[in-house]
Amino acid sequence: MYYLKENSTFVKNKNRVMGQVSINSIEKAIGHVDNLEDDALESLSERYALAQPELLDYVMSAASEYENEELEGLLIYYFCLIMSSFEMEGLNVRPITETDIDEMQDPYFEMLDSYFETEDEEELESFCDQPDLAQFMAMEVSTDDEDGSSLSEETSSQLFIVTIGMISLLNRAQLNA
Repeated sequence: MYYLKENSTFVKNKNRVMGQVSINSIEKAIGHVDNLEDDALESLSERYALAQPELLDYVMSAASEYENEELEGLLIYYFCLIMSSFEMEGLNVRPITETDIDEMQDPYFEMLDSYFETEDEEELESFCDQPDLAQFMAMEVSTDDEDGSSLSEETSSQLFIVTIGMISLLNRAQLNA
């Protein structure tokens, strides 16, 4: 796990062991979320919204900031899917605060600038410290759906940026077991 020091450098934190969301837990979450009836999906999203109101506000603000209506539905779906992935893995997280979001913003956007310039996936994965979720999201935004449909490049990039930020915040908010 890496954490941000005051001078914006990352150092290894040897005292804290963070849980990793596995591919198995991601697959379980997909199976769970994708097979819910509308009422059950609404109930799940409400439960996650109550557990993480600041995070949901942060995530959903992206649709209006990017002026992209298509992004809104995708963000709700991936919010539920990522929250469910952490849950399926048995990882507990504290509620994200506005301070958590503020503290992550500058280093996050610096890392994104570097990532989009170099496409160094290791840099991205080390920042969010959830390599399987990061790889999953990279695949989700870059491949066609089963029906052959795909997202626009703009929506794909926006979805990727927001979900990696969400994953990073959740990872940093893990509670020790």
